[in-house]
Amino acid sequence: MANPFATAVELLELLRDGEVSALELTDMYLDRIEKYNGEINAIVWQDAERARDAARAISSKPDNQRPLLGLPITVKEAYNVAGSPTTWGKPEFAANVANEDALAVQRLKAAGAIVIGKTNVPLDLADLQSYNELYGVCNNPYDLAHTPGGSSGGSAAALAAGFSALEMGSDIGGSIRTPAHFSGVFGHKPTWALLPSRGHALPGMLVEPDIAVIGPLARSAFDLELQLDIVAGADAFEPGIRYELPGLDDSGFASLRVAVWATDPACPVSKEVQGRVNLVAEALENAGATIDYEARPNFTGEQSHSIYNPLLWSLMLAGVPEQQFEDMQAQAANSAPDDHSDDVEMARMATMDHRTWLGLHNARDGLRWAWHEFFQDYDVLLAPQTPTPAIKHDHRPISERTVDVDGFAMPYFQQIFWAGLTGISRLPSTVVPTGLSDSGLPIGVQIVGNAYGDRLTIQVAQGLEQVGFRFEAPAAYPA
Repeated sequence: MANPFATAVELLELLRDGEVSALELTDMYLDRIEKYNGEINAIVWQDAERARDAARAISSKPDNQRPLLGLPITVKEAYNVAGSPTTWGKPEFAANVANEDALAVQRLKAAGAIVIGKTNVPLDLADLQSYNELYGVCNNPYDLAHTPGGSSGGSAAALAAGFSALEMGSDIGGSIRTPAHFSGVFGHKPTWALLPSRGHALPGMLVEPDIAVIGPLARSAFDLELQLDIVAGADAFEPGIRYELPGLDDSGFASLRVAVWATDPACPVSKEVQGRVNLVAEALENAGATIDYEARPNFTGEQSHSIYNPLLWSLMLAGVPEQQFEDMQAQAANSAPDDHSDDVEMARMATMDHRTWLGLHNARDGLRWAWHEFFQDYDVLLAPQTPTPAIKHDHRPISERTVDVDGFAMPYFQQIFWAGLTGISRLPSTVVPTGLSDSGLPIGVQIVGNAYGDRLTIQVAQGLEQVGFRFEAPAAYPA
């Protein structure tokens, strides 16, 4: 019998060699979901019988044309899968059943993958914790009192618990990277629009959203590259677009130039997490890479965040009901200029005019050019994903939540700084696990590259995986 924690590459090799069948793999994962999902609550919709039927119908083996043939996978609830509800955790969309697959799901199925279920999310994909009124709370397999992250929290928890071979998530404020970090798996936030997101949407949403991307999560960086090559590529009405995704050269780490940004005044990082960033740097240095702990692009972290935050929230709040939007317009217009309270600032960001948005968009391109210049001298940057390991469940109003960073009570949403530092500039970032914390929770580290450096950051993660930075299964859910 196969190991539920095996990598997708390993499972596909078993399928090719005839040592396991697609139905056996499908049954293995469905049985684990039945046994353990009740307390983790990662899987919120299943298609068990149709998945088994698809597995029974497979009579050939994976090949270059169908590289995922027979592999059971799950996808984030936010993706359309024909016959499944797509709600984004919003009760008003409980009856929204998709009649066709999202483009990414189409490409994964065309490669032979079997979708066995969908995974939990926060309300409107807008939290670092995954819970909502429709599906309930998703728990971290390493400690049920903690969150697996958000918004792809169910995605990461499903992989960590051995419920699925691969996962597809999405990311605008760390929603792939934070769950990967919190849950001990690998995750990749691609260069913006490299993987088209059509069908990762509620009804009426067609445009490729600003900042947001879709991308893979897995138990191995080799699985990330496998998914990247299947799902990446222009959508149907952009046939002329081609992407070059260079990877490591023949010298491997010997010529790799690595910058390290382990903490920042705009978002201080715990000593334990900083230590893991430095641990990865040391491993790369031992493998021949050149390390620079002082290198920075030509802007400060605070400058970057001052651009990211309003662009993020102007998008995240664009779909609020009309009356709520009008109330926020009035609040922004009637508040004193020196009122910088959270509610007023949120109202200003949600209702900014187009002239203001264009000014921020232009400033964002300034950041992108600064990163481009930086990456002429460095190949990758190492950084934290959040200041701490996985936080405990905290469902109080956002304004009341804080995060304890070595005794400092950090405002809850300040912890998305490290996601936004690179996300606002549309850069690729791969999270690699570094082992468990002193309290038994996973800690991940970001590997960031220049635009379209996706294969490079993933291949650096692969090299780190080969020297010991691997997925470590939670003890409470044995194979």
